[in-house]
Amino acid sequence: MSNFKQQVAAITGAGSGMGRALAQALAQQGCHLAIADINQKGLSETVSSITDQAGDVSPVKLTTHIVDVADRQAMVQFAADVVEEHGKVNMIFNNAGVTVIDSVEHMSDENFEWLMGINFWGVVNGTRAFLPHLSQTEPCHIVNTSSIFGTIAVPGQSAYNASKFAVRGFTYALRMELAETHPLLGVSCVQPGGVKTNIVKDSRYLPSDNGAPTKEEVSAKFESLAGLTSGQAADQILRGVKKNKAQILVGKDAWLLALLERILPIGYMRLVAKGFSQQTANVKP
Repeated sequence: MSNFKQQVAAITGAGSGMGRALAQALAQQGCHLAIADINQKGLSETVSSITDQAGDVSPVKLTTHIVDVADRQAMVQFAADVVEEHGKVNMIFNNAGVTVIDSVEHMSDENFEWLMGINFWGVVNGTRAFLPHLSQTEPCHIVNTSSIFGTIAVPGQSAYNASKFAVRGFTYALRMELAETHPLLGVSCVQPGGVKTNIVKDSRYLPSDNGAPTKEEVSAKFESLAGLTSGQAADQILRGVKKNKAQILVGKDAWLLALLERILPIGYMRLVAKGFSQQTANVKP
């Protein structure tokens, strides 16, 4: 896909973070948008930001959709609504994501299933709902957001790791399948490193002991370590989509961690565990 002008992109998780930044960047490039989120307030703020950057007259058509990505039927309806309102759809960005910060031992089934419903099943639902429509359009692309935590595992993120490893495997298998059946349909797996979003601030965080840092302290630490703004991340993602990259690593830290895992596929765990232990100690009161 050489450019996005006059194309139609559907984006989940567009009420904040990278989803909002992707919508803003695509609008600037003349792409029509169908943006979805479960949060009406966040979605309205995204619309306002796009309208503000465009001036009094928006150069693109923009529709909003309140959708729970974990609900398969809601995603099927979302895809149908996009095609009905825009006449076509060229891209789906399965971007919605959440995290739970807790140990395997203490995490509730409810929290584990909540995360998997959004992070993994949301991607599967979005892919399967939009695939019949995308296969009838050219150019077209599926963009699924995993994470660098879909390549390396970290303590306290077992559910998030599980979902993002699953997204990466699902997306690579999909790319190979479609190369045979729909060779003009691009598929990319996005693996961001540290990006300044609300994912930690909006997480379900249950410290396992009284000496653990608070959610606010963990969020502040993440913010200080995140190397990219959402806008910078969106620019890197869209460059990767234009090149039809199978893997889009976002940020220098993502590249370094991916390299670390390749060099030390087992040994990296000792280094990561030590690093996380030190970071936790640094934010304790």
